Amino acid sequence: MPDPSPAQPSTPLPTPRPPGSTIHDLAAQLLRLPPSCGPVRLVGIDGHAGSGKTTFAGQLAAALDGAPVLHLDDVATHEELFAWTGRLLRQVVEPLHRGEPARYAPYDWTARSFGASRELPAAPVILLEGVGAGRRALRPFLARLLWMELPHEEAWTRGQRRDGEAQSAFWDGWVRAERRHFAEDPSRPFADLLVRQCPEGYEVLKGPVGAPGPDTSITHGDGPSAMC
Repeated sequence: MPDPSPAQPSTPLPTPRPPGSTIHDLAAQLLRLPPSCGPVRLVGIDGHAGSGKTTFAGQLAAALDGAPVLHLDDVATHEELFAWTGRLLRQVVEPLHRGEPARYAPYDWTARSFGASRELPAAPVILLEGVGAGRRALRPFLARLLWMELPHEEAWTRGQRRDGEAQSAFWDGWVRAERRHFAEDPSRPFADLLVRQCPEGYEVLKGPVGAPGPDTSITHGDGPSAMC
């Protein structure tokens, strides 16, 4: 009896991407976008408090060779948790729109006062990170809006655990203010991309606006996180 024919080779599996490669792909996509605020591609990273915006923004900034990150925690105050739009437009958006460096004074949450002025250069990409980064008044100046996809109750629990019991009274007020803000001026329906934190990085999906390009997974380790 003749030997059976050798098995046909199966379709080769795609070569695994090295860890962190896709976050660099995302960075490259952002750099290819047309400027949205003067010479700047202003990219908003929004989501509920505690959803991981700051960590993600730091990793994306590194992939963008040190792109500046403006944290909205530096713009908000105890008295103006969300009523900072005019100050941000005057101090940051309008100068950048003219192609000039912006200057703003970050708020010190311990001293309850504004600190020394900082310069924000009109870089090719600037990341605007914080709750409200995708608000109605800012969207015309954004090249992309990214939303951290984590349910509010889970995000708030993470944030409260991070900040400890000493900040519990602040969190009670914050939760009420954030609920009111997103009820009046939601960001997620206008997001180009949704970012979900996974055990070993992030997953980036098309948002409700549906930015062009395939869904991707960012395999850049970031510690414990919600399952994808």
